Amino acid sequence: MPQTKIFRFGYGILLIFLIIWVGTKIDFIFRPVVALVQTLFSPFLVAGVLYYLFRPLVNYLESRKVRRSLSILLIYGVAGGLITLLVYLLGPILQKQINSLVHNGPTLIESARVKIQEWQQNEWLNRFQNNSTLNLEQLSEQVSKYLSSSLKNIGTNIASFIGVITSIVTVFVTVPFILFYMLKEGEKAPQQVLRLLPPLQRKNGRKILADLDAALSSYIQGQIFVSICVGVMLYIGYLIIGIDYSLVLAIVAMFTNVIPFLGPIIAIIPALVVAVLNSPSMILKVLIVMVVAQQIEGNIISPQVMGRTLSIHPLTIISILLVAGSLGGVLGLILAVPIYAVLKVVVQHAYRLWKLRKEKNMENT
Repeated sequence: MPQTKIFRFGYGILLIFLIIWVGTKIDFIFRPVVALVQTLFSPFLVAGVLYYLFRPLVNYLESRKVRRSLSILLIYGVAGGLITLLVYLLGPILQKQINSLVHNGPTLIESARVKIQEWQQNEWLNRFQNNSTLNLEQLSEQVSKYLSSSLKNIGTNIASFIGVITSIVTVFVTVPFILFYMLKEGEKAPQQVLRLLPPLQRKNGRKILADLDAALSSYIQGQIFVSICVGVMLYIGYLIIGIDYSLVLAIVAMFTNVIPFLGPIIAIIPALVVAVLNSPSMILKVLIVMVVAQQIEGNIISPQVMGRTLSIHPLTIISILLVAGSLGGVLGLILAVPIYAVLKVVVQHAYRLWKLRKEKNMENT
């Protein structure tokens, strides 16, 4: 059998796959591992995001001679106060809009069906429908049935709903404790990782870890700040044009904006649905608000906050999102870009070290 480096690398990959395949056949081994990963993934993911948001503040307070533990507690207090203030100011509005949305759900569905039937009377749409296989009446009926069944399932699947609520409560309870220890001792983690490397490789390992940390930190901090700005701008714009459920739509847009490129497209869909049920002029107003917000975000906020820290071509990001969305759904869309940024740093440093080693071997020969 060949014993070159490439073949030995291939043997190692095949051995790893063989071990994984055999492990999947031993169910009692993998089931606890999967359960453990599913349980810990969400709390550690949320805590990791908050870690990169709060770490600069903790480091700043520590540089001002405030003990690290006390700095964390101070930040917890300020964050708790801000959250309480937001709940006090926006909580009643959000609750009212959500209750109205839930209560008027069947009416909105029926209104959407009526709107589609009215559009069928349009001469241009009739001509289009006659020349295509699309039947708007059948489409409206199918959409109405789907939405109605979804609303019924929300009420019947109480056990699933309770399970989701339990998971959310678990995350909220555990994240503050995980985050506290990450902020307090997170700076020691790279040193523990470097101890696993040979002494001669620790310098390169330290540079790789520093670059990984910088890439994740800049992306997470920038993306969340930009998303909050977009949410605030859309909420103000929706209030100006007077669209229903303005706060709910702005919050949806704020969360979906975390997904690069595709986020704004996803965010505008519910706003357009509500606008369609209002009036044709409201559709134009929503589009204007969205375009203005995206222009401000793309030309002013993002260049100042994000810059070109990741140096990833937009076409590359779109391709990554398409693949990640088909494989991992919404979670894949959110995690695709930061994971790619991490892998890019690792590959770049691995290639640089391989090239240096190759040049050194050539000099020795």
